Amino acid sequence: MNFFLKSCFGTLILGSFLSANWDSNVVKPQLPADDWPTYGGNNAGNRYSTLTQINTQNVKNLTLAWTYETGDNTTPGQRGMDIQCQPIVIKGVLYGTSPRMKLFAVDAATGKQLWQFDPFANPEKRPRFHPVRGVVYWEDDEDKRILYSVGSFLYAINASTGKLIESFGKNGEVDLHEGLGDKETIGHDLTNFSIRVTTPGVIYKDLLITGSAVNEGGDAPPGYIRAFNVRTGKLAWVFHTIPLPGEYGYETWAKDSYKKLGGANCWAGMVIDEKRGMVYAGTGSPSVDFYGGARPGQNLFANCVIALNAETGKRVWHFQTIHHDLWDRDLPCPPNLITVKHNGPDGRPRMVDAVAQATKDGYVFVFDRDTGKPLFPVNEVRVPTSPALPGEKPWPTQPVPTKPAPFVRQELTENEITTRTPEAHKYVLERFQDSRKGSKYMPPSEEGTLYYGFGGGAEWGGNAADPEGILYQNANTMLWWLKMRDSRMQEKNVAMTRGSSLFNTNCSVCHGMSGKGSADAKASASTAQAYPDLTDVGKRLDREQINTLLATGRGRMPSFGHLSKEDRDAIINFLLKTEAKPAAPDIHSSVVTSPVAEGADFPYMPPYLNNGNTQFRDQDNYPAIKPPWGTLNAINLNTGEYLWQVPLGEYPELIKQGLPPTGTENHGGPIVTAGGLLFIAATYDEKIRAFDKKTGKIVWEYKLPAGGFATPITYMANGKQYVVIAAGGTRYGLKPGGSYVAFALP
Repeated sequence: MNFFLKSCFGTLILGSFLSANWDSNVVKPQLPADDWPTYGGNNAGNRYSTLTQINTQNVKNLTLAWTYETGDNTTPGQRGMDIQCQPIVIKGVLYGTSPRMKLFAVDAATGKQLWQFDPFANPEKRPRFHPVRGVVYWEDDEDKRILYSVGSFLYAINASTGKLIESFGKNGEVDLHEGLGDKETIGHDLTNFSIRVTTPGVIYKDLLITGSAVNEGGDAPPGYIRAFNVRTGKLAWVFHTIPLPGEYGYETWAKDSYKKLGGANCWAGMVIDEKRGMVYAGTGSPSVDFYGGARPGQNLFANCVIALNAETGKRVWHFQTIHHDLWDRDLPCPPNLITVKHNGPDGRPRMVDAVAQATKDGYVFVFDRDTGKPLFPVNEVRVPTSPALPGEKPWPTQPVPTKPAPFVRQELTENEITTRTPEAHKYVLERFQDSRKGSKYMPPSEEGTLYYGFGGGAEWGGNAADPEGILYQNANTMLWWLKMRDSRMQEKNVAMTRGSSLFNTNCSVCHGMSGKGSADAKASASTAQAYPDLTDVGKRLDREQINTLLATGRGRMPSFGHLSKEDRDAIINFLLKTEAKPAAPDIHSSVVTSPVAEGADFPYMPPYLNNGNTQFRDQDNYPAIKPPWGTLNAINLNTGEYLWQVPLGEYPELIKQGLPPTGTENHGGPIVTAGGLLFIAATYDEKIRAFDKKTGKIVWEYKLPAGGFATPITYMANGKQYVVIAAGGTRYGLKPGGSYVAFALP
């Protein structure tokens, strides 16, 4: 496709649209005036502000107003992760989180700290680090609460004092394992298995409705959507995203799938339509990534946009965007509730309340909010089903929307290979010729395949929408290498040890078989991984440091505190190459059964595992394809046409060589304002930028103290409009940071 699509927008339908979308029946937080009261800016997840003090005419004068230093990410060995938090602002107070998951409140006009809550202040609380992308606010008169999750616990904090509300749950906390099932319902106890909430839930009356993040291997708990009472912490309802026997959708799995498989979780967040009493969520893939032999069928409600009754958790409608996912194509960001102009059944234009969902592989699905009917036709297209791994039964069709066109490339061709230098072209061409390529729906194989659409496309930063029905989406175009391997085989007929078996069960879905990471993909240092190569981890970390990481998690890595000390020690011995050598296997059989899987449904040990989440780059560590590598897109969802698409980010050293801006991989999302501006950071050049929302032209930029891998906010305090972004850095070797940076006009 043409990556710089343009189209005429035509006449803007602003006045009637505003009255249709923001009428008197809509709850006030749906369109914030001065505050930024929820994750995503409003209940609809629009990331839109009506503020105009900062506009296209004066944005060039934006200057640093204040900086809040969280105090984290300053000491080597005590660093947390990058800050992915989009803070909220309520009545002049900004609430956010630090790299080490502390919750804080600061004066929104000055950045002066009011209080800070440390979930690990109690030495009995073992740190467990993971992304925290936002927090939730609830109030009833003088009862004001912040709800956020750390590890497997949901906390209720007094918004005025920063103290635990002890009447909530057990002394202010609720165990997030509640409602996931037990030996009676799913055949095993999940108490100690990893579950966390990376993206905050939504409030409906006195309910906090939330998804969860779980592992993606054989030890993944089910990703049920649940509601907890905000006052008491008691579980109110559960929606089984992997249906139990007798429930709708159960027949789309094997009869015992619910006992041994997990995932199908809403990790990217959800939105609420209070007027309709409906919550909208997108779910991820089922475990395990890239092999579905134990789950033949479509696998509802994995990879679905789901509309639920917010009061009861009952399904209203669903639409599955990937059937029987073999490519880890989770729905990566919250849906966006917008109102657009489309033809009705009588062929006449009408305003339609819609829900838009962007995907990792570059699609935007647009549905009627009440019925789930697509507003643009969606075709079920036949896709390759062979060659497939033994035991695998790929689904024969996949849904493809007719509009909008994809915002990232779909299939790799030789013409897309990098021409940055002759040497880079030659290097990448050799891999291209030695790999499977073609349809993005090719089943994974032991030969190795090059794919788009694993890491986004759209990502967790989400998108923004203005009242004119324009969706603004940042995107990555990255190439990924996937190679599967028989998990029951060990190289050179060496028997699988307990440590290697545990590693393959718990860790290899991200780090690759045997911890070799990119080495499993015949790659060199030029292959960038989303997860580190652990081949020589002993040169970087000692035994105690590895044990701490396994117990606490860090960044994308979840905690493996559910493993016994003996099992963690076995994994460490495997990584440090200090295991006792096992006896040679029977020469007549090179297949060794994992002791983890013997006699148990859970954790599940799949017969095939992937080589790790491996990005393919050239020998100089630039993406292996022609730019743009990161883009910002404006899509008119009234017509399904693009207004503009521009590169997002740049490599300064390539600019000096005379190359135009290439875009970079980007993590974080945009906001859009009535002042005609779109603000976004997210890029690896560590800048925050303002774009003219009508043209895509950069009208202001600022170099942050560390990468801004989060989504900004804007609000009014003491008569002044501010723009704030978290600067946390740390991704792919970038410098770490621990600050929030605010901008305003002089």
